[in-house]
Amino acid sequence: MPRSTDRQTDPAVATASLAAEAALLEGRLSLLREAIDAVDARIDAVSATLKRLRGSAAGPADGEARSGEGSDTGLDRSTTDRP
Repeated sequence: MPRSTDRQTDPAVATASLAAEAALLEGRLSLLREAIDAVDARIDAVSATLKRLRGSAAGPADGEARSGEGSDTGLDRSTTDRP
């Protein structure tokens, strides 16, 4: 339903309302940026841990490929008996 033309909005009230909403949105944006930074830091930490674990995994002594090798996860599934 269209707005009634006889109901005028005070520009000062509209401006104050929009400024308050903008401040609220800026606060939410700040919280979202902080959350994204925290997720990025966690991703970096997990990636570093995975690289360290892959680097510390001992290779087979007789030169044969381990079961599960070829997986892009770098995990040795033979020790967990999982597919």
